[in-house]
Amino acid sequence: MENLSPYIVAPAVGWLVAQGLKYVIMSFKGRKLKSVRQLYLSGSMPSAHSATTVSLLVVIALRDGIESSIFGLALLFTAVVMYDAVMVRRSSGEQGQALTELIKEKLSKVRLPRVAKGHTPIEVVGGALVGLVVGVSISSILL
Repeated sequence: MENLSPYIVAPAVGWLVAQGLKYVIMSFKGRKLKSVRQLYLSGSMPSAHSATTVSLLVVIALRDGIESSIFGLALLFTAVVMYDAVMVRRSSGEQGQALTELIKEKLSKVRLPRVAKGHTPIEVVGGALVGLVVGVSISSILL
């Protein structure tokens, strides 16, 4: 495992774990297994974006230290991604849903837009926790 970079493995595993958990959670909520398509859709619990960026941030913190310039860059990157998930993407998703409802209500011939949902704050926190666990785990495994 010496040839594996924790800087690459942690974000990949963070994304896979978050998307897998999302699939399991959505399946339990619906009381049936959803399609495999649920594995790569945006929105829902936990945020895969947060899990991915936080896992990388944690590996950098543990490997390079929180005083390093790369940690500062990763912290800023993570903050922007998490802010975007809650504020920008969530807002645009709500607007897309409102437009969809208006188009349907007016029986318009306008094609319905694809609505990509953002995240609630708790979904982002859930993703951050997944990222924390994955980052610490991968950093420990790939010494």
